[in-house]
Amino acid sequence: MGVSVGKVLELPILENAHVLTHFDENPVEWISVIETPVENFVRKHEFVLSTGVGCGEDFVALEKYVQDVIQSGASALAFATGRYIYKIPDRIIQLAEKNQLVLIELPWELRFGDILQEILRLISQEKRTEQRHTEEIRQELINCVLNGKGLQEITTILYHYTTIPVAISDHNKKIRANHHFDRYYIDVLNGTVEQEYKLIPAAPFSDHPLLHFIEKYQFGDNSCYQLTILSNYKKQGYLLFKPESDDQLTWSVLTILEHALTACALYFVKENAIEMTEIRLKDNFLLDLARSDVAIDKTLLSKAQLLGYDLEKPYICLVGKISFRKPVDDHIRSDDHAVRSSSMHSRNYYIQKEVTHAGDVMKRQTMTTFDEGEVIVYLETDPSPYEEMANQFLDLVERRLNDLLAGITISWGISRFKDGYFTFHQSYEEASTALRIGKQQLEDDGRTFFSDTRMNRLLMALSHEKEIESIVEDTLERLIEYDQKRQTDLIHTFIVYNKLNSNVSQTARELNLHRQSLLHRLRNIEQLTGLSLLNADDLFLLELSVRLWMLKKVEK
Repeated sequence: MGVSVGKVLELPILENAHVLTHFDENPVEWISVIETPVENFVRKHEFVLSTGVGCGEDFVALEKYVQDVIQSGASALAFATGRYIYKIPDRIIQLAEKNQLVLIELPWELRFGDILQEILRLISQEKRTEQRHTEEIRQELINCVLNGKGLQEITTILYHYTTIPVAISDHNKKIRANHHFDRYYIDVLNGTVEQEYKLIPAAPFSDHPLLHFIEKYQFGDNSCYQLTILSNYKKQGYLLFKPESDDQLTWSVLTILEHALTACALYFVKENAIEMTEIRLKDNFLLDLARSDVAIDKTLLSKAQLLGYDLEKPYICLVGKISFRKPVDDHIRSDDHAVRSSSMHSRNYYIQKEVTHAGDVMKRQTMTTFDEGEVIVYLETDPSPYEEMANQFLDLVERRLNDLLAGITISWGISRFKDGYFTFHQSYEEASTALRIGKQQLEDDGRTFFSDTRMNRLLMALSHEKEIESIVEDTLERLIEYDQKRQTDLIHTFIVYNKLNSNVSQTARELNLHRQSLLHRLRNIEQLTGLSLLNADDLFLLELSVRLWMLKKVEK
Protein backbone atom coordinates (compact mmCIF):
# COMPACT_ATOMS: atom_id res chain seq x y z
CA MET A 1 0.00 0.00 0.00
CA GLY A 2 1.34 3.47 -0.83
CA VAL A 3 1.63 6.29 -3.35
CA SER A 4 4.19 6.50 -6.14
CA VAL A 5 7.26 8.72 -6.09
CA GLY A 6 5.79 10.49 -9.12
CA LYS A 7 2.70 11.53 -7.11
CA VAL A 8 4.89 12.69 -4.22
CA LEU A 9 6.96 14.88 -6.57
CA GLU A 10 3.74 16.53 -7.81
CA LEU A 11 3.19 18.09 -4.37
CA PRO A 12 3.54 21.91 -4.47
CA ILE A 13 6.06 21.84 -1.66
CA LEU A 14 8.48 19.91 -3.90
CA GLU A 15 8.10 22.10 -6.99
CA ASN A 16 11.71 23.30 -6.62
CA ALA A 17 13.12 19.82 -6.12
CA HIS A 18 15.71 18.66 -8.65
CA VAL A 19 15.20 14.99 -9.62
CA LEU A 20 18.49 13.34 -10.64
CA THR A 21 17.20 9.82 -11.38
CA HIS A 22 13.67 9.13 -12.64
CA PHE A 23 11.86 6.02 -11.37
CA ASP A 24 8.46 7.60 -10.79
CA GLU A 25 6.63 4.28 -10.24
CA ASN A 26 8.59 3.41 -7.11
CA PRO A 27 6.04 3.07 -4.27
CA VAL A 28 6.23 5.21 -1.15
CA GLU A 29 4.76 3.75 2.03
CA TRP A 30 6.45 6.00 4.59
CA ILE A 31 8.81 8.94 4.99
CA SER A 32 11.67 9.41 7.45
CA VAL A 33 14.67 11.59 8.20
CA ILE A 34 17.79 9.44 8.50
CA GLU A 35 21.41 10.48 8.79
CA THR A 36 24.44 8.21 8.87
CA PRO A 37 24.63 5.47 10.04
CA VAL A 38 21.58 3.91 8.38
CA GLU A 39 21.79 0.47 10.02
CA ASN A 40 18.22 -0.96 10.10
CA PHE A 41 16.35 2.32 10.59
CA VAL A 42 15.12 2.47 6.99
CA ARG A 43 12.48 0.02 5.73
CA LYS A 44 11.41 -0.97 2.25
CA HIS A 45 9.61 1.65 0.11
CA GLU A 46 10.52 4.62 2.33
CA PHE A 47 11.10 8.17 1.14
CA VAL A 48 14.31 9.17 2.96
CA LEU A 49 15.27 12.77 3.77
CA SER A 50 18.87 13.65 4.66
CA THR A 51 21.14 16.68 5.07
CA GLY A 52 24.26 14.62 4.41
CA VAL A 53 25.70 15.59 7.77
CA GLY A 54 28.67 13.40 8.61
CA CYS A 55 29.54 12.90 4.95
CA GLY A 56 30.43 16.41 3.77
CA GLU A 57 33.28 16.20 1.32
CA ASP A 58 33.97 12.59 2.31
CA PHE A 59 32.75 10.95 -0.91
CA VAL A 60 33.58 7.45 0.38
CA ALA A 61 31.34 7.98 3.42
CA LEU A 62 28.62 9.46 1.21
CA GLU A 63 28.77 6.49 -1.14
CA LYS A 64 28.58 4.10 1.83
CA TYR A 65 25.53 5.97 3.16
CA VAL A 66 23.72 5.82 -0.21
CA GLN A 67 24.62 2.14 -0.59
CA ASP A 68 23.08 1.40 2.84
CA VAL A 69 19.88 3.24 1.88
CA ILE A 70 19.70 1.20 -1.33
CA GLN A 71 20.16 -2.06 0.56
CA SER A 72 17.34 -1.15 2.91
CA GLY A 73 14.92 -1.11 -0.05
CA ALA A 74 14.05 2.57 0.07
CA SER A 75 12.28 4.08 -2.94
CA ALA A 76 13.73 7.59 -2.88
CA LEU A 77 16.54 9.57 -1.23
CA ALA A 78 16.36 13.37 -1.06
CA PHE A 79 19.41 15.46 0.03
CA ALA A 80 19.03 19.02 1.27
CA THR A 81 22.01 20.65 -0.46
CA GLY A 82 23.74 23.90 0.41
CA ARG A 83 25.49 23.30 3.73
CA TYR A 84 26.99 19.82 4.10
CA ILE A 85 26.63 18.73 0.50
CA TYR A 86 26.71 21.30 -2.31
CA LYS A 87 26.52 18.98 -5.29
CA ILE A 88 25.87 15.25 -5.50
CA PRO A 89 28.78 13.56 -7.31
CA ASP A 90 28.19 11.78 -10.61
CA ARG A 91 29.35 8.46 -9.19
CA ILE A 92 26.55 8.65 -6.57
CA ILE A 93 24.00 9.46 -9.29
CA GLN A 94 25.23 6.47 -11.31
CA LEU A 95 24.98 4.23 -8.22
CA ALA A 96 21.38 5.33 -7.66
CA GLU A 97 20.54 4.92 -11.35
CA LYS A 98 21.98 1.41 -11.37
CA ASN A 99 19.87 0.38 -8.36
CA GLN A 100 16.66 2.18 -9.43
CA LEU A 101 16.73 4.59 -6.49
CA VAL A 102 15.12 7.99 -7.06
CA LEU A 103 17.75 10.57 -6.12
CA ILE A 104 16.62 14.15 -5.41
CA GLU A 105 18.26 17.48 -4.54
CA LEU A 106 16.24 19.81 -2.29
CA PRO A 107 16.86 23.51 -1.54
CA TRP A 108 18.41 23.93 1.91
CA GLU A 109 15.78 26.38 3.05
CA LEU A 110 12.97 23.82 2.57
CA ARG A 111 11.97 22.55 6.03
CA PHE A 112 11.84 18.78 6.50
CA GLY A 113 8.87 19.15 8.86
CA ASP A 114 6.76 20.67 6.08
CA ILE A 115 7.78 17.93 3.66
CA LEU A 116 6.96 15.23 6.23
CA GLN A 117 3.54 16.77 6.86
CA GLU A 118 2.58 16.95 3.19
CA ILE A 119 3.82 13.49 2.22
CA LEU A 120 2.21 11.84 5.28
CA ARG A 121 -1.05 13.61 4.43
CA LEU A 122 -0.82 12.26 0.86
CA ILE A 123 -0.07 8.72 2.11
CA SER A 124 -2.95 8.91 4.58
CA GLN A 125 -5.32 10.16 1.87
CA GLU A 126 -4.18 7.37 -0.44
CA LYS A 127 -4.73 4.81 2.31
CA ARG A 128 -8.28 6.02 2.84
CA THR A 129 -8.90 5.84 -0.89
CA GLU A 130 -7.51 2.30 -1.07
CA GLN A 131 -9.57 1.26 1.96
CA ARG A 132 -12.72 2.53 0.29
CA HIS A 133 -11.71 0.72 -2.89
CA THR A 134 -11.04 -2.60 -1.13
CA GLU A 135 -14.30 -2.22 0.82
CA GLU A 136 -16.15 -1.82 -2.48
CA ILE A 137 -14.40 -4.96 -3.77
CA ARG A 138 -15.33 -6.82 -0.56
CA GLN A 139 -18.97 -5.85 -1.05
CA GLU A 140 -18.81 -6.89 -4.70
CA LEU A 141 -17.43 -10.31 -3.74
CA ILE A 142 -20.06 -10.83 -1.03
CA ASN A 143 -22.87 -9.70 -3.35
CA CYS A 144 -21.54 -12.13 -5.94
CA VAL A 145 -22.34 -14.99 -3.55
CA LEU A 146 -25.58 -13.53 -2.20
CA ASN A 147 -26.90 -13.01 -5.73
CA GLY A 148 -26.49 -16.70 -6.54
CA LYS A 149 -23.26 -16.52 -8.52
CA GLY A 150 -20.47 -19.05 -8.07
CA LEU A 151 -16.75 -19.51 -7.50
CA GLN A 152 -15.88 -18.79 -11.13
CA GLU A 153 -17.31 -15.27 -10.77
CA ILE A 154 -15.19 -14.81 -7.62
CA THR A 155 -12.00 -15.71 -9.52
CA THR A 156 -13.00 -13.31 -12.33
CA ILE A 157 -13.39 -10.44 -9.86
CA LEU A 158 -10.07 -11.31 -8.20
CA TYR A 159 -8.18 -11.38 -11.47
CA HIS A 160 -9.81 -8.12 -12.60
CA TYR A 161 -8.57 -6.22 -9.54
CA THR A 162 -5.22 -7.95 -8.94
CA THR A 163 -4.18 -9.37 -12.39
CA ILE A 164 -2.92 -12.42 -10.47
CA PRO A 165 -3.88 -15.89 -11.84
CA VAL A 166 -6.14 -17.62 -9.29
CA ALA A 167 -7.92 -20.93 -8.76
CA ILE A 168 -10.31 -22.24 -6.08
CA SER A 169 -10.54 -25.86 -4.96
CA ASP A 170 -12.77 -27.71 -2.52
CA HIS A 171 -11.46 -29.46 0.63
CA ASN A 172 -10.56 -32.51 -1.51
CA LYS A 173 -8.36 -30.20 -3.65
CA LYS A 174 -10.62 -30.65 -6.66
CA ILE A 175 -10.46 -27.44 -8.70
CA ARG A 176 -13.87 -25.75 -8.79
CA ALA A 177 -12.90 -22.48 -10.51
CA ASN A 178 -9.87 -21.19 -12.43
CA HIS A 179 -8.90 -17.86 -13.98
CA HIS A 180 -5.61 -17.91 -15.91
CA PHE A 181 -4.05 -20.24 -13.32
CA ASP A 182 -1.54 -22.60 -14.97
CA ARG A 183 -3.20 -26.00 -15.44
CA TYR A 184 0.19 -27.70 -15.03
CA TYR A 185 0.38 -26.81 -11.33
CA ILE A 186 -3.19 -28.03 -10.81
CA ASP A 187 -2.31 -31.36 -12.44
CA VAL A 188 0.80 -31.69 -10.24
CA LEU A 189 -1.17 -30.98 -7.06
CA ASN A 190 -3.89 -33.44 -8.12
CA GLY A 191 -1.30 -36.11 -8.89
CA THR A 192 -2.09 -36.46 -12.61
CA VAL A 193 1.38 -35.12 -13.48
CA GLU A 194 4.38 -36.46 -11.61
CA GLN A 195 6.70 -33.84 -10.17
CA GLU A 196 8.12 -33.44 -6.70
CA TYR A 197 6.96 -30.41 -4.74
CA LYS A 198 6.90 -29.24 -1.17
CA LEU A 199 4.60 -27.02 0.87
CA ILE A 200 6.39 -24.45 3.02
CA PRO A 201 5.43 -21.25 4.92
CA ALA A 202 5.65 -18.13 2.76
CA ALA A 203 8.68 -15.87 3.19
CA PRO A 204 7.98 -12.53 4.92
CA PHE A 205 7.45 -10.00 2.13
CA SER A 206 4.87 -7.83 3.94
CA ASP A 207 3.63 -7.04 7.44
CA HIS A 208 0.03 -7.78 6.43
CA PRO A 209 -1.68 -10.12 8.98
CA LEU A 210 -2.78 -12.46 6.17
CA LEU A 211 0.86 -13.33 5.51
CA HIS A 212 0.93 -15.72 8.49
CA PHE A 213 -1.68 -17.91 6.77
CA ILE A 214 -0.08 -18.08 3.31
CA GLU A 215 1.63 -21.32 2.30
CA LYS A 216 3.99 -21.72 -0.63
CA TYR A 217 4.15 -24.63 -3.06
CA GLN A 218 7.67 -25.03 -4.42
CA PHE A 219 7.94 -26.84 -7.80
CA GLY A 220 11.67 -26.83 -8.48
CA ASP A 221 12.42 -23.24 -9.51
CA ASN A 222 8.72 -22.34 -9.77
CA SER A 223 6.20 -21.70 -7.04
CA CYS A 224 2.64 -20.66 -6.24
CA TYR A 225 0.81 -19.71 -3.07
CA GLN A 226 -2.12 -21.18 -1.16
CA LEU A 227 -4.61 -19.86 1.39
CA THR A 228 -6.95 -22.19 3.29
CA ILE A 229 -10.66 -21.35 3.17
CA LEU A 230 -12.09 -21.88 6.67
CA SER A 231 -15.58 -21.75 8.11
CA ASN A 232 -16.15 -22.47 11.83
CA TYR A 233 -12.54 -23.74 11.95
CA LYS A 234 -13.38 -26.38 9.33
CA LYS A 235 -11.51 -26.55 6.02
CA GLN A 236 -13.85 -25.81 3.15
CA GLY A 237 -11.31 -25.43 0.34
CA TYR A 238 -8.20 -23.62 -0.90
CA LEU A 239 -7.44 -20.40 -2.78
CA LEU A 240 -4.43 -20.78 -5.09
CA PHE A 241 -2.69 -17.78 -6.65
CA LYS A 242 0.51 -17.25 -8.63
CA PRO A 243 1.89 -13.70 -8.81
CA GLU A 244 4.63 -12.90 -11.28
CA SER A 245 6.70 -11.68 -8.34
CA ASP A 246 6.21 -11.08 -4.63
CA ASP A 247 6.09 -7.35 -5.37
CA GLN A 248 2.57 -7.90 -6.71
CA LEU A 249 1.44 -8.94 -3.25
CA THR A 250 0.99 -5.43 -1.91
CA TRP A 251 -0.98 -4.64 1.21
CA SER A 252 -3.97 -3.74 -0.94
CA VAL A 253 -3.80 -7.00 -2.93
CA LEU A 254 -3.46 -9.07 0.24
CA THR A 255 -6.51 -7.33 1.68
CA ILE A 256 -8.48 -8.19 -1.48
CA LEU A 257 -7.37 -11.82 -1.15
CA GLU A 258 -8.51 -11.74 2.48
CA HIS A 259 -11.95 -10.54 1.37
CA ALA A 260 -12.00 -13.28 -1.28
CA LEU A 261 -11.45 -15.88 1.46
CA THR A 262 -14.53 -14.55 3.26
CA ALA A 263 -16.59 -14.71 0.06
CA CYS A 264 -15.41 -18.26 -0.68
CA ALA A 265 -16.20 -19.39 2.87
CA LEU A 266 -19.68 -17.87 2.53
CA TYR A 267 -20.17 -19.67 -0.78
CA PHE A 268 -19.19 -23.07 0.66
CA VAL A 269 -21.40 -22.52 3.73
CA LYS A 270 -24.29 -21.64 1.42
CA GLU A 271 -23.57 -24.65 -0.80
CA ASN A 272 -23.40 -26.97 2.23
CA ALA A 273 -26.65 -25.53 3.59
CA ILE A 274 -28.41 -26.12 0.26
CA GLU A 275 -27.00 -29.64 0.09
CA MET A 276 -28.07 -30.40 3.66
CA THR A 277 -31.55 -28.98 2.99
CA GLU A 278 -31.86 -31.16 -0.11
CA ILE A 279 -30.71 -34.20 1.90
CA ARG A 280 -33.26 -33.47 4.63
CA LEU A 281 -36.04 -33.04 2.07
CA LYS A 282 -35.11 -36.36 0.46
CA ASP A 283 -34.85 -38.10 3.83
CA ASN A 284 -38.21 -36.81 5.02
CA PHE A 285 -39.85 -37.69 1.71
CA LEU A 286 -38.57 -41.28 1.73
CA LEU A 287 -39.33 -41.77 5.43
CA ASP A 288 -42.92 -40.62 4.87
CA LEU A 289 -43.12 -42.93 1.87
CA ALA A 290 -41.88 -45.89 3.95
CA ARG A 291 -43.59 -45.23 7.28
CA SER A 292 -46.98 -44.00 6.05
CA ASP A 293 -49.46 -45.57 3.67
CA VAL A 294 -49.64 -42.42 1.53
CA ALA A 295 -51.66 -42.24 -1.67
CA ILE A 296 -49.49 -42.14 -4.80
CA ASP A 297 -51.11 -39.33 -6.77
CA LYS A 298 -49.89 -36.84 -9.37
CA THR A 299 -48.80 -34.34 -6.70
CA LEU A 300 -46.61 -36.91 -4.96
CA LEU A 301 -45.16 -38.12 -8.28
CA SER A 302 -44.27 -34.52 -9.21
CA LYS A 303 -42.64 -33.89 -5.82
CA ALA A 304 -40.63 -37.10 -6.22
CA GLN A 305 -39.50 -36.02 -9.67
CA LEU A 306 -38.26 -32.68 -8.30
CA LEU A 307 -36.14 -34.63 -5.81
CA GLY A 308 -34.75 -36.87 -8.57
CA TYR A 309 -36.92 -39.93 -7.87
CA ASP A 310 -39.11 -41.90 -10.28
CA LEU A 311 -41.84 -43.64 -8.28
CA GLU A 312 -43.39 -45.24 -11.35
CA LYS A 313 -40.70 -47.91 -11.52
CA PRO A 314 -40.98 -51.28 -9.69
CA TYR A 315 -39.04 -51.44 -6.39
CA ILE A 316 -38.29 -53.79 -3.54
CA CYS A 317 -37.33 -52.48 -0.10
CA LEU A 318 -34.16 -53.40 1.79
CA VAL A 319 -33.85 -52.37 5.46
CA GLY A 320 -30.40 -52.68 7.03
CA LYS A 321 -29.43 -52.51 10.71
CA ILE A 322 -25.98 -50.97 11.16
CA SER A 323 -23.82 -52.39 13.94
CA PHE A 324 -20.17 -52.84 14.95
CA ARG A 325 -18.37 -56.18 14.98
CA LYS A 326 -16.87 -57.15 18.30
CA PRO A 327 -13.09 -57.64 18.23
CA VAL A 328 -11.95 -61.28 18.36
CA ASP A 329 -9.70 -60.49 21.34
CA ASP A 330 -9.00 -57.70 23.77
CA HIS A 331 -6.76 -55.97 21.24
CA ILE A 332 -8.84 -53.48 19.26
CA ARG A 333 -7.36 -52.53 15.93
CA SER A 334 -6.74 -48.85 15.30
CA ASP A 335 -9.05 -48.87 12.28
CA ASP A 336 -11.89 -50.28 14.44
CA HIS A 337 -11.34 -47.46 16.90
CA ALA A 338 -11.34 -44.94 14.05
CA VAL A 339 -14.67 -46.28 12.79
CA ARG A 340 -16.22 -46.05 16.25
CA SER A 341 -15.07 -42.48 16.64
CA SER A 342 -16.12 -41.43 13.15
CA SER A 343 -19.27 -39.36 12.85
CA MET A 344 -22.61 -40.81 11.86
CA HIS A 345 -22.67 -38.31 9.00
CA SER A 346 -19.44 -39.71 7.54
CA ARG A 347 -20.61 -43.30 7.99
CA ASN A 348 -23.92 -42.62 6.27
CA TYR A 349 -22.10 -40.75 3.50
CA TYR A 350 -20.00 -43.82 2.64
CA ILE A 351 -22.99 -46.16 2.79
CA GLN A 352 -25.00 -43.81 0.54
CA LYS A 353 -22.07 -43.59 -1.86
CA GLU A 354 -21.73 -47.36 -2.17
CA VAL A 355 -25.48 -47.89 -2.58
CA THR A 356 -25.49 -45.35 -5.41
CA HIS A 357 -22.39 -46.96 -6.97
CA ALA A 358 -23.94 -50.44 -6.85
CA GLY A 359 -27.13 -49.10 -8.44
CA ASP A 360 -25.11 -47.45 -11.22
CA VAL A 361 -23.18 -50.68 -11.90
CA MET A 362 -26.44 -52.65 -12.16
CA LYS A 363 -28.13 -49.78 -14.05
CA ARG A 364 -30.91 -49.67 -11.47
CA GLN A 365 -32.32 -46.65 -9.70
CA THR A 366 -31.94 -46.53 -5.92
CA MET A 367 -33.54 -44.38 -3.24
CA THR A 368 -31.82 -44.28 0.16
CA THR A 369 -32.45 -42.75 3.57
CA PHE A 370 -31.31 -43.30 7.19
CA ASP A 371 -33.21 -43.41 10.45
CA GLU A 372 -32.02 -44.35 13.96
CA GLY A 373 -29.19 -46.67 12.97
CA GLU A 374 -31.08 -48.15 10.02
CA VAL A 375 -30.54 -47.69 6.30
CA ILE A 376 -33.64 -47.92 4.09
CA VAL A 377 -33.07 -48.65 0.40
CA TYR A 378 -35.56 -48.93 -2.43
CA LEU A 379 -34.04 -50.86 -5.33
CA GLU A 380 -35.52 -50.92 -8.82
CA THR A 381 -35.88 -54.57 -9.79
CA ASP A 382 -37.60 -57.13 -12.00
CA PRO A 383 -40.25 -59.66 -10.93
CA SER A 384 -38.00 -62.67 -11.27
CA PRO A 385 -35.56 -63.51 -9.92
CA TYR A 386 -35.62 -60.46 -7.63
CA GLU A 387 -33.83 -62.44 -4.87
CA GLU A 388 -30.79 -62.93 -7.10
CA MET A 389 -30.76 -59.24 -8.02
CA ALA A 390 -31.01 -58.20 -4.35
CA ASN A 391 -28.09 -60.49 -3.41
CA GLN A 392 -25.99 -59.23 -6.30
CA PHE A 393 -26.74 -55.63 -5.29
CA LEU A 394 -25.83 -56.22 -1.63
CA ASP A 395 -22.65 -58.07 -2.65
CA LEU A 396 -21.53 -54.96 -4.55
CA VAL A 397 -22.38 -52.66 -1.64
CA GLU A 398 -20.66 -54.74 1.05
CA ARG A 399 -17.55 -55.64 -0.96
CA ARG A 400 -16.40 -52.02 -1.15
CA LEU A 401 -17.98 -50.92 2.12
CA ASN A 402 -15.93 -53.44 4.13
CA ASP A 403 -12.76 -51.72 2.92
CA LEU A 404 -14.04 -48.22 3.66
CA LEU A 405 -15.64 -48.93 7.06
CA ALA A 406 -13.83 -51.85 8.62
CA GLY A 407 -15.60 -53.08 11.74
CA ILE A 408 -19.14 -52.25 10.59
CA THR A 409 -21.72 -54.89 9.69
CA ILE A 410 -25.20 -54.46 8.25
CA SER A 411 -27.95 -57.07 8.69
CA TRP A 412 -30.58 -56.85 5.96
CA GLY A 413 -34.28 -57.55 5.69
CA ILE A 414 -35.62 -57.76 2.13
CA SER A 415 -39.24 -57.43 1.01
CA ARG A 416 -41.09 -59.41 -1.66
CA PHE A 417 -41.59 -58.02 -5.15
CA LYS A 418 -45.43 -57.80 -4.80
CA ASP A 419 -45.84 -56.58 -8.38
CA GLY A 420 -43.46 -53.81 -7.42
CA TYR A 421 -45.62 -50.78 -8.12
CA PHE A 422 -46.70 -48.28 -5.45
CA THR A 423 -46.13 -50.69 -2.53
CA PHE A 424 -43.57 -48.56 -0.69
CA HIS A 425 -45.12 -48.73 2.79
CA GLN A 426 -46.01 -52.41 2.50
CA SER A 427 -42.53 -53.24 1.19
CA TYR A 428 -40.95 -51.36 4.10
CA GLU A 429 -43.11 -53.25 6.62
CA GLU A 430 -42.12 -56.56 5.03
CA ALA A 431 -38.40 -55.70 5.01
CA SER A 432 -38.56 -54.53 8.65
CA THR A 433 -40.34 -57.74 9.68
CA ALA A 434 -37.76 -59.84 7.83
CA LEU A 435 -34.96 -57.92 9.58
CA ARG A 436 -36.48 -58.47 13.03
CA ILE A 437 -36.94 -62.18 12.36
CA GLY A 438 -33.41 -62.47 10.98
CA LYS A 439 -31.95 -61.16 14.25
CA GLN A 440 -33.12 -64.20 16.22
CA GLN A 441 -31.98 -66.79 13.69
CA LEU A 442 -29.22 -68.97 15.07
CA GLU A 443 -27.35 -69.02 11.76
CA ASP A 444 -27.94 -65.55 10.42
CA ASP A 445 -26.05 -64.88 7.18
CA GLY A 446 -26.92 -61.17 7.42
CA ARG A 447 -29.79 -61.28 4.90
CA THR A 448 -33.35 -62.36 5.51
CA PHE A 449 -35.96 -62.43 2.73
CA PHE A 450 -39.55 -61.86 3.79
CA SER A 451 -40.58 -64.74 1.52
CA ASP A 452 -38.50 -67.11 3.72
CA THR A 453 -40.16 -66.10 7.00
CA ARG A 454 -43.55 -67.82 6.70
CA MET A 455 -43.00 -70.13 9.69
CA ASN A 456 -41.74 -67.30 11.87
CA ARG A 457 -44.64 -65.06 10.87
CA LEU A 458 -47.05 -67.83 11.76
CA LEU A 459 -45.39 -68.15 15.14
CA MET A 460 -45.48 -64.37 15.62
CA ALA A 461 -49.21 -64.42 14.97
CA LEU A 462 -49.65 -67.23 17.52
CA SER A 463 -47.50 -65.45 20.09
CA HIS A 464 -50.10 -62.74 20.57
CA GLU A 465 -52.79 -65.21 21.67
CA LYS A 466 -53.35 -64.87 25.43
CA GLU A 467 -53.70 -68.60 26.07
CA ILE A 468 -50.55 -69.38 24.09
CA GLU A 469 -48.66 -66.65 25.97
CA SER A 470 -49.70 -68.33 29.22
CA ILE A 471 -48.50 -71.76 28.02
CA VAL A 472 -45.12 -70.35 26.96
CA GLU A 473 -44.71 -68.57 30.30
CA ASP A 474 -45.58 -71.70 32.30
CA THR A 475 -43.19 -73.82 30.22
CA LEU A 476 -40.14 -71.53 30.32
CA GLU A 477 -40.52 -69.44 33.48
CA ARG A 478 -38.24 -71.51 35.72
CA LEU A 479 -35.75 -72.08 32.89
CA ILE A 480 -35.47 -68.33 32.20
CA GLU A 481 -35.07 -67.51 35.90
CA TYR A 482 -32.34 -70.16 36.25
CA ASP A 483 -30.38 -68.73 33.31
CA GLN A 484 -30.63 -65.21 34.72
CA LYS A 485 -29.61 -66.12 38.28
CA ARG A 486 -26.82 -68.58 37.43
CA GLN A 487 -25.57 -66.71 34.33
CA THR A 488 -25.99 -69.93 32.31
CA ASP A 489 -27.43 -70.41 28.84
CA LEU A 490 -29.62 -73.49 29.01
CA ILE A 491 -32.03 -72.11 26.40
CA HIS A 492 -29.19 -71.75 23.89
CA THR A 493 -28.01 -75.26 24.79
CA PHE A 494 -31.46 -76.62 23.96
CA ILE A 495 -31.61 -74.71 20.65
CA VAL A 496 -28.31 -76.23 19.50
CA TYR A 497 -29.29 -79.70 20.77
CA ASN A 498 -32.63 -79.54 18.96
CA LYS A 499 -31.07 -78.21 15.75
CA LEU A 500 -28.64 -81.13 15.70
CA ASN A 501 -31.51 -83.64 16.03
CA SER A 502 -30.74 -84.52 19.68
CA ASN A 503 -27.23 -85.73 18.82
CA VAL A 504 -25.28 -85.42 22.07
CA SER A 505 -21.79 -85.80 20.60
CA GLN A 506 -22.31 -83.18 17.87
CA THR A 507 -23.94 -80.79 20.34
CA ALA A 508 -21.03 -81.12 22.78
CA ARG A 509 -18.55 -80.33 20.00
CA GLU A 510 -20.64 -77.36 18.78
CA LEU A 511 -20.82 -75.90 22.30
CA ASN A 512 -17.23 -76.84 23.14
CA LEU A 513 -18.43 -78.84 26.17
CA HIS A 514 -17.46 -82.14 27.72
CA ARG A 515 -20.11 -84.81 27.03
CA GLN A 516 -20.91 -85.19 30.75
CA SER A 517 -21.27 -81.43 31.16
CA LEU A 518 -23.78 -81.37 28.30
CA LEU A 519 -25.76 -84.29 29.80
CA HIS A 520 -25.86 -82.40 33.11
CA ARG A 521 -27.31 -79.37 31.35
CA LEU A 522 -29.92 -81.44 29.54
CA ARG A 523 -31.02 -83.00 32.85
CA ASN A 524 -31.38 -79.51 34.32
CA ILE A 525 -33.58 -78.49 31.38
CA GLU A 526 -35.86 -81.49 31.95
CA GLN A 527 -36.02 -80.83 35.69
CA LEU A 528 -36.81 -77.12 35.35
CA THR A 529 -39.46 -77.56 32.63
CA GLY A 530 -40.95 -80.88 33.77
CA LEU A 531 -40.62 -82.10 30.17
CA SER A 532 -38.75 -85.09 28.76
CA LEU A 533 -36.37 -84.48 25.87
CA LEU A 534 -36.99 -88.08 24.78
CA ASN A 535 -40.75 -87.52 24.40
CA ALA A 536 -41.70 -86.17 20.94
CA ASP A 537 -44.67 -84.13 22.23
CA ASP A 538 -42.66 -82.63 25.08
CA LEU A 539 -39.80 -81.82 22.69
CA PHE A 540 -42.23 -80.11 20.28
CA LEU A 541 -43.82 -78.09 23.10
CA LEU A 542 -40.41 -76.94 24.37
CA GLU A 543 -39.18 -76.02 20.86
CA LEU A 544 -42.39 -74.10 20.09
CA SER A 545 -42.24 -72.26 23.44
CA VAL A 546 -38.59 -71.28 22.94
CA ARG A 547 -39.21 -69.98 19.41
CA LEU A 548 -42.26 -67.98 20.47
CA TRP A 549 -40.33 -66.53 23.43
CA MET A 550 -37.44 -65.49 21.19
CA LEU A 551 -39.80 -63.87 18.68
CA LYS A 552 -41.38 -61.86 21.48
CA LYS A 553 -37.89 -60.73 22.57
CA VAL A 554 -37.15 -59.49 19.03
CA GLU A 555 -40.46 -57.59 18.91
CA LYS A 556 -39.58 -55.79 22.14
